[in-house]
Amino acid sequence: MEIKTLESEFAEQYREIRLTALQTNPESFSASYEEERLYPIERFIARLENPHAFTFGALIEDKLVGVVRLVLEQSEKMKHRANIYGMYVLPDYRSNGIGKSLMEQAIEKVKETVYIEQIYLTVVATNVPAKKLYQSLGFAVFGLDKRALRVRDTYFDEELMVLQLKG
Repeated sequence: MEIKTLESEFAEQYREIRLTALQTNPESFSASYEEERLYPIERFIARLENPHAFTFGALIEDKLVGVVRLVLEQSEKMKHRANIYGMYVLPDYRSNGIGKSLMEQAIEKVKETVYIEQIYLTVVATNVPAKKLYQSLGFAVFGLDKRALRVRDTYFDEELMVLQLKG
């Protein structure tokens, strides 16, 4: 397995895994498959080329099997923060440390950015494996967003988590 920063040549694979994630686990993402399937490939290329964000991919024999996105805040008052979005590993590849490797790569990237003091993420409150992963990396819950997401007629709470790197 190799973890690398995805660039525009991975846009098609990134789009494919993103759409799979939105279909497979709709409760885990604020975006919806119905919306994102309509996005042109240029939108995925733009995500990968954003200078303030990094999309890390786990590759096994050139197949993208997992992704996570790190976005650095840009406003003056929030530049000390970064956010994790879109964490996903294909079901057949779970429980092999791929998610942990992706998260560790994102955390390492943040540590290279000396002005970032904390990393935020949200996780569906019922997603026990993801919560265990994040807690094992030092993330702690600091809040609960009740009924944060609605998929059809079912509501999902999200736990707000933070990893304090400084302070």
